[in-house]
Amino acid sequence: MIKMLTKKTSILYDVTIFQTPKYREHRGYKEVHRTIITANCRKQCLDEAFSRFNVTDRIPNNYKGRFMATGDIILIDEGRSGQFYYQLKPGGWVPVNRINIR
Repeated sequence: MIKMLTKKTSILYDVTIFQTPKYREHRGYKEVHRTIITANCRKQCLDEAFSRFNVTDRIPNNYKGRFMATGDIILIDEGRSGQFYYQLKPGGWVPVNRINIR
């Protein structure tokens, strides 16, 4: 009973994935897919997005991109709380500036 009362509610995150046409390019990011992901925090949202778009059985039918790889950028839009951009690096997700997409 106490666990139900103290459970943190899940948040709906608006997630947009940006990829370059080829692997290892640094310019030319294009929006590939936009979806809603339910998670408790941004880190869990990033992990869910990575696992959803890297497992063949979990990829949505309308997904036009490739598997997520190093260099791909994810935009997490929290509405009034702001927009947060993360790029996949060899060590994990790293916050980046919005200018990298342009």
